[in-house]
Amino acid sequence: MDGRAPRIKNRAPAAIQITAEQLLREAQERQKQRVEDFEELHEYRGRKRKEFEERIRRTRGSIISYGFSYTEMELKNRNVQHARNLFDRAVTLLPRVDQLWYKYVYLEELLQNVPGARQPDDKAWQAYIKMEERYGELDRASAIYERWIAVRPEPRVWVKWGKYEEERQKLDKAREVFQTALDFYGDDEEQVEKAQAVFSAFAKMETRLKEYDRARVIYKQHGTRTTLESTVLGKRRIQYEEELSHDGRNYDVWFDYARLEEGAYRDTRSEGATTEEEETSVGRVREVYERAVAQVPPGGEKRHWRRYIYLWLDYALFRGDRNQGMCDLDYDRARQIYQTAITLVPHKAFTFSKLWIMFAKFEIRRLDLPAARKILGNAIGMCPKEKLFKGYIELETDLREFDRVRKLYEKYLEFDPANSSAWIRYAEIESQLEDFARTRAIFELGISQSPLSMPELLWKAYIDFEIEEGERETARALYDRLISLSGHVKVWISYALFEAEPIALPRAQREEEEEEDEEVEQKMVPGDPDRARQVFNRGYKELKDKGLKDERVALLEVWKTFEETHGTADDVAKVQGMMPVVTKKRHVDQETGQMVEDWELVFADDERENNPTTFKFLQMAHAWKSGLNKGGADPSKSILPGPPVAPPTAKRSAEDATSDMDSSDGED
Repeated sequence: MDGRAPRIKNRAPAAIQITAEQLLREAQERQKQRVEDFEELHEYRGRKRKEFEERIRRTRGSIISYGFSYTEMELKNRNVQHARNLFDRAVTLLPRVDQLWYKYVYLEELLQNVPGARQPDDKAWQAYIKMEERYGELDRASAIYERWIAVRPEPRVWVKWGKYEEERQKLDKAREVFQTALDFYGDDEEQVEKAQAVFSAFAKMETRLKEYDRARVIYKQHGTRTTLESTVLGKRRIQYEEELSHDGRNYDVWFDYARLEEGAYRDTRSEGATTEEEETSVGRVREVYERAVAQVPPGGEKRHWRRYIYLWLDYALFRGDRNQGMCDLDYDRARQIYQTAITLVPHKAFTFSKLWIMFAKFEIRRLDLPAARKILGNAIGMCPKEKLFKGYIELETDLREFDRVRKLYEKYLEFDPANSSAWIRYAEIESQLEDFARTRAIFELGISQSPLSMPELLWKAYIDFEIEEGERETARALYDRLISLSGHVKVWISYALFEAEPIALPRAQREEEEEEDEEVEQKMVPGDPDRARQVFNRGYKELKDKGLKDERVALLEVWKTFEETHGTADDVAKVQGMMPVVTKKRHVDQETGQMVEDWELVFADDERENNPTTFKFLQMAHAWKSGLNKGGADPSKSILPGPPVAPPTAKRSAEDATSDMDSSDGED
């Protein structure tokens, strides 16, 4: 090398020209950004987060590459919770990518959050166990209890496990569970205090199994039964008081608290405690109930009062019902509780029938019938309600005060004249009293009401009453009146079948025969199949005039079944010839403008009037099908083209129609 400049071999212009402007622009773009204050830092972080979120949103596969950079940025900025949230999102979207889980675990390990795995709550464990029990996998359920104990070794879980093993008659396993629990808690005074519920449950189990020596050993080691139960009661009282301090209107807690004290009172009585101890226990129950009923619900909505009012009812039963176990019943106090509860409820907005009825039953137990009637009378006068009428009527019916029952039904029907069930029950009462003229008058009044809820029930009850009385002509007239009102296919079917069925003799004739011979068999008046055919014909023509094709098919199906029982082969063939053939019809849908296909029922008599050519085709189709049936062939398997079978909708309509008015049995 002689130090001279190299000789340029190619003097052609470069493909990319580098100018001073380009150098300055690149230097400007690549210069390092400096953050001067927290506002700029916050803006920079927000911008970077937005960039990462946009990249991740576009493609899910970029979560792995950009996700790690995103979490690394958050960790550098010491946003640990945000980094955890990012990993949660990542493993939720891509749970099968092992690398994400490894990074997530590594993060928690760096943060020294070793027990950071989430454990399910008690409801989840309990649901898992219930599922295994439903499928008879009892050993698997026991194994789940063992896993539950490993996660949450609390006394109540040990007790649940022990009771479960006892219920499935694994007594040795139950003892092993309780013994393991005792070993787990050890001899430390604080741990023994915590495990009082386990000791008590263990001892009670041995007592139930009549292993008194074992129970005595447990009590000797861990205190007396009274001491154990007192400890458990004290802990539960503290728990309930703590919950009520947060929400005084948590009525479920009040119920549990009251039952706890009632159970403690009954245990005190059964153990032969002194009078002073019993009075103390009763005082605790009374105090809990008084505090509970003082928590009046806010507002005037009934849904807020539903649970609250049962506190009053339970309180009144505890003070005035011998079945509740009270040794010193206070009937005056119970009556005062009922009266206070009734005064408290805003009856103009809503009421509670159960409160009035239970108050009346309390007075009946006290043999004060006038007071009970006064209570229910005031309830009906103040806030009439269906359940109140039913309760009052039931009371008077049990007392055989039928004049009062009649008056109550009259008031009931004045209050709700559209209630078909009330009319039916009123008529049944009169029928049981054998006042048949009054029964018919009630039915006539009922069917004349407009509007009427579920009128078919009332008409059915009226017709059934006349059939039981043997009054075929009257029942026939009722069917005709009902058809003129509705004309439903079920009414026609029921009418036709009624004409063919035998019914009992009229009541007057039955009574005469019973007077002559008490052991004579009840005679029946046979039905008339010809009249039934006339009704089927009338119904078919009316449904045809109304253009109800599915209803006609339903009627024909029942008619055919009827002829198979009461008619000849010609009668069956005649009805079969009236059956429709299902064809496809193409038409243009007005909304979409496309050609669509629909099923259409084509009846022979319709085509005979409108299109004689098609009628001949239908005759040939029915004849062909009849020939196949006579030959024992299956039309559906024939290679010859035959008339398609009726669509499922038509068959379902026929099946529905066969369930006549007898299937319409409702209850209010």
